[in-house]
Amino acid sequence: MKIFKIIAVVLLIAFVGIQFLPKQINESQTTSKADFLMVNKVPANIKNKLQTSCYDCHSNNTNYPWYSKIQPVAKFLKNHVIDGKKELNFSEWDSLSVRRKKSKLKAIVNQIKDDEMPLNSYTIIHRDAKFTKAEKQEMIEWMTQKRDSL
Repeated sequence: MKIFKIIAVVLLIAFVGIQFLPKQINESQTTSKADFLMVNKVPANIKNKLQTSCYDCHSNNTNYPWYSKIQPVAKFLKNHVIDGKKELNFSEWDSLSVRRKKSKLKAIVNQIKDDEMPLNSYTIIHRDAKFTKAEKQEMIEWMTQKRDSL
């Protein structure tokens, strides 16, 4: 029992200690002129769904939930956002070549069709990020039309 108390105290000290690690945040005060929503005429329903379901991980401005201030969750979220932005950063959309834009739009359509995006780990807490069947179809159709128009 004594060893259990020692382990518990050490773990508690470690948990409190990691709270002092610096937290890098992905927040921008302005919207980039290269942002997907700035350079494209996006219908309100598509815009809202993109912001709700995609922009937290795929843009330069993340709306962080309350639990993002707690380590090690903050570190996990930071890495998750970095990975998401490597794959697609809507804030830098206009810097992509036409070929790359078409490729990204095709990937978006495929990931939405296959229910790979938004991630289940995200929609567990962010229920409004989940696509209804109608929203999914609207997004797929709009993204496909956008790709074909490039």
